[in-house]
Amino acid sequence: MLFSSVGFPYFFLPVTLAAYYLAPRAYKNGALFAASLVFYLSAGIGPLLLLLCIGLLTYLAGRVIGAHLGQGAAKAVLCALVVLDLIALGVFKYADFFIQGLNAVSGLGAPFLRLALPLGISFYTFHSISYAVDIYRGDAPARKNIWEFSAYLLMFARLPAGPIAQYRSIQAELSLREHSFGDFAAGVRRFVIGLAKKALLADTLATLAENLSGPGERSVLACWVTALAFALQIYFDFSGYSDMAIGLGRIFGFHFPENFRYPFLAGSIAEFWRRWHISLGAWFRDYLYIPLGGSRTAAPRHALNLLIVWTITGLWHGASLNYLLWGLYFGLLLVGEKFIWAHALQKRPALALCATQLSVLLGFVIFSSATPSAAIAQFSGMFGLSGLPFVDRTTLYYFKSNLPLLLVAAVGATPLCARAANALLCGKRGRPLGWVEPAWLLLLMVVSTGYLVDGSFRPFLYFGF
Repeated sequence: MLFSSVGFPYFFLPVTLAAYYLAPRAYKNGALFAASLVFYLSAGIGPLLLLLCIGLLTYLAGRVIGAHLGQGAAKAVLCALVVLDLIALGVFKYADFFIQGLNAVSGLGAPFLRLALPLGISFYTFHSISYAVDIYRGDAPARKNIWEFSAYLLMFARLPAGPIAQYRSIQAELSLREHSFGDFAAGVRRFVIGLAKKALLADTLATLAENLSGPGERSVLACWVTALAFALQIYFDFSGYSDMAIGLGRIFGFHFPENFRYPFLAGSIAEFWRRWHISLGAWFRDYLYIPLGGSRTAAPRHALNLLIVWTITGLWHGASLNYLLWGLYFGLLLVGEKFIWAHALQKRPALALCATQLSVLLGFVIFSSATPSAAIAQFSGMFGLSGLPFVDRTTLYYFKSNLPLLLVAAVGATPLCARAANALLCGKRGRPLGWVEPAWLLLLMVVSTGYLVDGSFRPFLYFGF
């Protein structure tokens, strides 16, 4: 079951809301747990049992760590849990990748495991590690109430694709959270906007990218428009999911962290990654980069720390060579920016903005390519090294037909749309007009539903991670 399926907002969510708000305060976390079980059961009983086993181990480990803080037993249990988490992630996500590499090197011909990837296993693993580490550091207490624990680890609103909420950041809301009409309304607003991003922009951009990258005539312009369409698609797809998850959390009384803050306005690679998938960057910073020494080391070690973090970041996104290369690409850019050209670009903000966004666009070409050779072919086409014409009739047709879409998406990736909507939905005194916003949200919901029903089914890109 996906947020962008018609059954979620029109059946699953209303039933869950009724059960949650009718339940007494002491049973609300239990209602969320039951809803989460149903949500994940739609992906199969096997993946659900795996998540429950990891969850039970995490709960027991947290209890032991909390009872033995400052002792060797706490550290041993923490290490054991992290190892088990990484083994589960490695087996289900990376086993076939390593078998493929082993076969290529040795010629053994070992069979692939072909295990089904549990929904959101990467995010689940990171939440499990965050829970145990935060208890070990004394940043938050272990949960004795298993329903409160399950509301953190297994909540359906956040788990499939983030945002990654570190345990210490929401632990107080697991046992005591307020519910208000204002929060409920804000959550509904955020959910509808996220659904519109997904249905109206991301899926339409995906169709454009597929049409231009399919078999047939190709041109330099087609290669550039394909790269641009994919970059905008993944932004609206992932930020749309994050909006929906944050909105759902708000409806149930949680305040999940923001995950995007207009990344295409960034003037440096470091700033881009402070604006894109913010919760993932914060997780790697707090649980890997800083423990490695972060920037508080000599320059060579600092550079190595960046490369280690970004190599792992790349592999975290998927078991494929293109993700590894994508991580290394950004790691090298960050090292170069930190130690070589940052000072020069700071004096030229316009050039810094253009260079950053060009670098990001090329990075998404690596990210979206199935193989390194496919990425090289795309780069060759973009820079006129493949003998392609600059433009052809097919490209010109799709470009003209979709120019309004590209312009809307480009503007939508800036604060301009939010500011314009704010101005339209508010009266002269700057206060929201009571009837305008509900009518606008209803219209967005109806149009988005129409696109979901009429269009082809496209799961969220990050559900594969």
